[in-house]
Order: sequence, then C-alpha cells, then structure tokens
Amino acid sequence: MLEFLRGRDVLVAGWGVSGRSLIEPLQDIGARPVVTDGGQKALAEAAELGLATATAEDLLEPDALDRFALVITSPGWRPDSPVLVTAVTSGIPVWGDVEFAWWVDQARIYGPVRKWLVITGTNGKTTTTNMTHSILRAAGISSVACGNIGTPILDALRRNPGPQILAVELSSFQLHWAPSVRPEAGVVLNVAEDHLDWHGGLDAYAAAKARALTGRVGVVGLDDAVAAALARKSKARRTVGFRIGVPADGELGVVDGKLLDRAFTKAAILAEVGDISPQGPAGVADALAAAALTRSIDVAPQFVKEGLQEHKVGPHRAAFVRELMGVEFVDDSKATNPHAARSSILAHPNVIWVAGGQLKGAGVEDLVEEVREHLVAAVLFGQDAAVIAAALARHAPDVPVVELGSGDYAQMVASENGPDAVMALAVRAAAGFAGRGDTVLLAPAAASLDMFTDYTHRGRSFAAAVAALDEKDIGSPQ
Repeated sequence: MLEFLRGRDVLVAGWGVSGRSLIEPLQDIGARPVVTDGGQKALAEAAELGLATATAEDLLEPDALDRFALVITSPGWRPDSPVLVTAVTSGIPVWGDVEFAWWVDQARIYGPVRKWLVITGTNGKTTTTNMTHSILRAAGISSVACGNIGTPILDALRRNPGPQILAVELSSFQLHWAPSVRPEAGVVLNVAEDHLDWHGGLDAYAAAKARALTGRVGVVGLDDAVAAALARKSKARRTVGFRIGVPADGELGVVDGKLLDRAFTKAAILAEVGDISPQGPAGVADALAAAALTRSIDVAPQFVKEGLQEHKVGPHRAAFVRELMGVEFVDDSKATNPHAARSSILAHPNVIWVAGGQLKGAGVEDLVEEVREHLVAAVLFGQDAAVIAAALARHAPDVPVVELGSGDYAQMVASENGPDAVMALAVRAAAGFAGRGDTVLLAPAAASLDMFTDYTHRGRSFAAAVAALDEKDIGSPQ
C-alpha cells in the first residue's frame, strides 16, 4: 500500500504537532521526509533535527515539486494554499496526516489493524471522544483517545503495546483531507456554521463531516437538522440516530430520565441522565453518541453506564469556576462558535454573557434571537465584538451591552499582559450586572486567536479574573 513511497521524497506541509508525528513513520517505511512551513523558526527546528527543509518560495519554482511522491498536509492548510494547488495540478497526491495514518494502519506497519471509532461535529467532539474512551476503559478494552483531541493518530498506532480501538476525534479539516477512512463506526453529532471561511460554505463543511459516515455503522444526531439530513446520504452499511427524547426503533434516546438503546437491542437502559457530566442537553446528547459508538461494537450496557459515570468534563467546557454572593461563574471557553454558545447559554436561566473573538464567518443573528430571554446583560470584546453587539441591538434591545473596544483598547491587547487585562475588565463589568441566582458565563461564540494563545488561555484568564473579584464587585457595574 505504501511501497510507492520507499526511497522517495515526501513533503510534510506544516511543522505542528501532526507534522512532527509524520517523521518517524515516514522514515520507518523508507521514505525521505522534507518539511515546509510558513515560519522560519519552524523550519529551523526541523533542520536542527537533521531533516531536509524547503520554503514555499522554493517549492513554487518551476518543476520543484516533481521530486515528491506525495504531499502530506497538516489540517490547517487550506485547499487553496499555493503549494497544495500546485501539487494537485501537477498530479502529485495530497493527503492529510489522518489519511496517511489510515494507510499506515491498513498496512500493519505497527501491528494488527485497529478499529476506528470516529467522532465529528461542530460541537461536543472532545467530550464525546472522552466519553467513548471512558466506556471502552470500563469494558476493559485497550483504547486511545486521539486525533484532534491532542494525541496524533500515528503516535497512538506506534504505542507498544498497541490499542485495540482508536477513539478518533476528527475536525472538518482533517476529514476533508482523509477520503479513504472507513471507520468501524462514525458519528456526526451536529453541523452548524463554523469554519465557513476555510470550506467556502455550509454545504462543503457538511460534506466534510459526512465522511465519518462511510464505514460499518454511521450515527447521526437527530435533533440537529443538518446532521439528521446526512442520514439520507450516509454511505455506512447501517445508519442509526440518537435524540434527546423518546427513541423510535433503530434509535437511542431518553425515557423517564434514562438513556435507552433501541438501535442495537430491543430496549436496554444504559445510564441515568443525572449521572452525565456535563449536565444539560448537550452533555446528554454527547453521552448518547458515545453510547451508540460503543454499543455498535457490542460493548455491554453495564459498561456504558460505568464509563459514563466515571467520565468527568474537561477544563473550559462549562466548568464551574466559583460562586460569589449567590452568583455562579462558569468557564465555557471551548464554546468557540455560536452553536456551542447556544447550548451553554440555554443551560442557565439568567446569564451575564461574556463573549467575543473571531467569528470565522459564522452568523450570530439566530443565536441572539433564541437566547435573548436568558440574557441579563452582555460584555463583549475581541475582533468581532461589534458584530455581536449589532445583533443584540436588533434582537435584544433591552439587554444592556458593554463593548470593550474603545480608547486604548488596541494598545492594551497588543501589550504583553493585554488579553488578561481585557478579560479582567470584562469579568468586573459582568459581575457588576449580576445578582443572586445569576450566572456570569464565558461562552465566547468565537475563536480566541485574535487575542489569546488558544481557548485554554482564554479560559484560564477568565478563571484568574474571577478569582480576583470580591463581594463589592457584585451588582455594581463598572
């Protein structure tokens, strides 16, 4: 399968975590990796490891790509990147790191072929992947949570002893570059506007997600209209659905506070809703998805229950930070798009919403219109704060809004501690609107990279700002 790479040059496009994971497997099969990246520091790091490197300018010279048998791209590289476009037009195959990992596994380079359980969706991927891994552990099945969740798939394959099952979180970017993947089971949790600037539109984004539905079993979230519609286009040999409601035959759902499987047996109780972490509809939906994936490979209901009971939500995912004067502070920095923010806000009756960042082409009109009855006030910051403020003015004109974007704001953001200083201002302003029974909720509805290193930095900044509050900050807008 991979013999065509032996003794040949392979271009590794992108020197991030996934790019680094490619080097040893390529060398193990006898290929010669050559690294390219847009950053000079990254190229210098690769060169220090004794690897050949090339700049984009070098590669765009006439016939410069002809030496390569394959280009393996990191998921963040857009399809219209000049190097990738030139490779495709020159007839050189372009794979993602996930595609390459699939063929490494199929070729048994690191042991027997593993079963892949693939998880994708706009929101809930990481929680569902961790739930799936927790259920597999409870059942005594050797598994690794990998992919977009942090551990590259190739690193998981190279473990000794190797896992039997891979719980693989995949983004739309990764799926776009992985057309050959045929998982044992795959789930599309939901599909909402996100990364439209990368894919060019919602249809292309949904089509990328649908590549999870190509194996033995496909699973879709029936409460999400776009995901449910993908069931009709599923290429899986069998497709089942899950819903937060009474399941029909062939579905998983909820009856009288219990998760029920009517897809892989006549009727089996899997868990209590009260045992699910995180609490709320989004957490229950993720649990149903994880249950569907594991039940599809015959994991017994008792282990589904045990695994879900043992699972605890990760940091920055609707995580409780503190209570002060009857006000709860919740960090959901992982809500990096409007769809995720919607679930987060609707889980609380009275919310002071802390939001803002990079919307990446996603709209917020529908979000604001749906959640407005839950909003006490909103505090906004970041690149697209004005877009969110405008939507609030149109659909929730009675909701007070503080938009941190005037005066020396730009200079503050650019300074070393600027993002944390802005977050401190936002949290104090939000606390000033809060009263007993309210929730100050960081659910940004947007990406973090305009100000913060990543969403975890944003969440830590929020928690630090909350920790600095005292009683006099509650109920006194700044």
